[in-house]
Amino acid sequence: MRTKFAIIFMVLIVALGVCVYLSKRSRKAIGTSIALLTGSLIMPLIGNLIIISSGSEFYPTIGYYVYFLGMDFVVFALLRFTFDYCFLKWPSTKLKKLIYGLLGLDVIQYALNPFFGHAFSTEPLLVNGFPYYRLVPYWGQAFHRILDYGILAASILIFGLKTFRSSRINSERYSIIFTSLVFLTIWQTFFIFSRTPVDRSMTGFGVIGIVVFYFAIYYRPMRLLDQMLAGIASDMSEALYFFDASGQCIWANAPALKLTGLDERTLEQTDAKLTELFGNYDQGGIEWSSRQVIGSGEAAQYYHLEKHGVNDANGKMAGSLLSIRDNTEEQKQFQRELYNSTHDPLTGLYTKEFLYQKIRELLLTHSEMQHVIVFVDVKNFKIVNDVFGNDFGDYALQCIADWIQRGLSENCVCGRLAGDTFGVCLPIDEFDPHRIEHSLSNFEVTNGNLSHHVLIHLGVYVVTEKNLDVSVMFDRAHLALTSIKDDYQKHIAYYDDAMRSKVLWDQKISSQLRDAIATKQLQPFLQPIVDPAGKIIGAEALARWIHPDYGFLAPDSFIPVFEKNGMISEIDKYMWRCACELLARWKERPLFLSVNISPRDFYFMDVPSELKSLVAEYGIDPARLRIEITETVMMTEVEKRMEIFHDLKRAGFIVEMDDFGSGYSSLNMLKDMPVDILKIDMNFLSKSQNEYKAKTIVQNIIHLAEALGIESLTEGVETPAQYHALSDMGCKLFQGYYFAKPMPVEEFEKYAFQKQLT
Repeated sequence: MRTKFAIIFMVLIVALGVCVYLSKRSRKAIGTSIALLTGSLIMPLIGNLIIISSGSEFYPTIGYYVYFLGMDFVVFALLRFTFDYCFLKWPSTKLKKLIYGLLGLDVIQYALNPFFGHAFSTEPLLVNGFPYYRLVPYWGQAFHRILDYGILAASILIFGLKTFRSSRINSERYSIIFTSLVFLTIWQTFFIFSRTPVDRSMTGFGVIGIVVFYFAIYYRPMRLLDQMLAGIASDMSEALYFFDASGQCIWANAPALKLTGLDERTLEQTDAKLTELFGNYDQGGIEWSSRQVIGSGEAAQYYHLEKHGVNDANGKMAGSLLSIRDNTEEQKQFQRELYNSTHDPLTGLYTKEFLYQKIRELLLTHSEMQHVIVFVDVKNFKIVNDVFGNDFGDYALQCIADWIQRGLSENCVCGRLAGDTFGVCLPIDEFDPHRIEHSLSNFEVTNGNLSHHVLIHLGVYVVTEKNLDVSVMFDRAHLALTSIKDDYQKHIAYYDDAMRSKVLWDQKISSQLRDAIATKQLQPFLQPIVDPAGKIIGAEALARWIHPDYGFLAPDSFIPVFEKNGMISEIDKYMWRCACELLARWKERPLFLSVNISPRDFYFMDVPSELKSLVAEYGIDPARLRIEITETVMMTEVEKRMEIFHDLKRAGFIVEMDDFGSGYSSLNMLKDMPVDILKIDMNFLSKSQNEYKAKTIVQNIIHLAEALGIESLTEGVETPAQYHALSDMGCKLFQGYYFAKPMPVEEFEKYAFQKQLT
């Protein structure tokens, strides 16, 4: 088939080249436009010739670029030919520039496709045992089709209007072009949506180009075009039936006659034969399509039926065209691909998405039964791959999959969730924990000379809420595993009420956060920061939640939840705004406020832009809004984060490193980071068993910070002895319960302003 169409394309390319030559030599005024149009049709033909002539991916991809860019050239040439042939002028220069500009833009977006992959890609498939690369369209391709089809539709509309509004002598010359374009559009559209591998409509491009050349230059009666189009239809592999207005079949091509077993003398039996083959195949109406199957199992034959109405020159129904395409191989390939898409290729189990679907169906079908969801986790599987190799790892997964399936009844489903995790849903009375514990305690994978004991943990969730999303059920089963972690003796853990309560609490407060911000349940509490003389010079703004039902919520009851789900960024933005509102209110007070930045904030917003926007909105000095970060901010994307902090410094913000000494602080971070203030956590001292060493380290950190031009601030100061000792060490700023606990804004203002007066 490829060779046949390759030869046809080459013949048409040569023929169109001859048309270009003859058009240029023609003395007719339309000759240049016809030469441009017929010449433009060569490029798509060359593109399709490249596509069908190569079995590797590279050349078909090049062919698609040639094809699509050629189509832009075709519609450009068609538009010019339409205006010249119909003696029209552009209604406005702006419209002309717009259309040509859009065509230019389409060329550019195809030029960018190799870099962004937004227009199309290709996918391999076999056609008659030969590899073929079929187009996979994306939004860029949709833009191309809309543009080109829009221009084509405009040309068809112009020729249609000319056909019906011109005199009978002239209407025929327009109707020839109009009919050709309509036929080509239907044919091309059919092949685009049917996704038939070889685009046979390209033969129509060549033939239509020759037809347009012939009739525009030499002008011949309509009957010649009818004969040529009938010849093209006769060579098509699809079965084609033409019916008159009464529904009587008046013509059928060779594949159509073969399908029904009729000949030209018995065409009147066509409808009866088609009904015998496909049953009540006719969907009614002028335009319809349907899929029909003959037989079952491996012997099944699949057909795609499509019917289109045909109007005469006066717009009246003249008849209809029925096409029947045998797409058996395509459907069977689709079924194979469907199986592959729903089954894991390594283990043969369901994929995660299909497993979820089957579990949902199982729970609905057997609603009277109680089921359990089991999350199967292979512990430290990466080590298995690293030590024994990927082949052994794959074999181990296959053994685990076989173990999971062993003994499962038809009321159970199982699948592979990810690399080394599996999922099972089964009736609770079929779940035998004693047998499973015994089996897993001796679970060993042996492959040749290699043998390894594999640790497998099972998280179990008893389904009590059947309408719950299946993914949430597995989340709960997975959550149960946190209770055993790396325990080698215990293999099964159950999701319990405590876990459920925590999940429900997390969900509840997460759903209430936005309302809490809107109703000011979430409030800034301010903890004073003092200088060596005990004078309040600022405060740290801390988020506190005064819940209408639960009262004062401890920070550790909601902050970790929002850190985990990313909603901490909403709290932080709200606290930044509250701090700016207070600083704007305290314009006459020499106080600053420190606000916290979570590492998660950098993933959900542009932190510098948010902060700059806020200080500009409230008209405050950026130095009064101090930025507190923790060392964990620098754990990832160090260079990017460093540039962010330099940006904040350039904008006038003061940057503080919080909790220095409580984690894994690196002196190298002090060397590189643009830090103004180092916050030392007093827990560093309280947790040490060697007080002398701890004090020595703190003292040297303070001295090191001073030598680097960094101020030190000690937080967690709770006693006079700590305060005086840190003062003697050279610490400049202090914060802690010794001075004041975090307090509401009104209380802070009363306390701080009174202190300033005294």
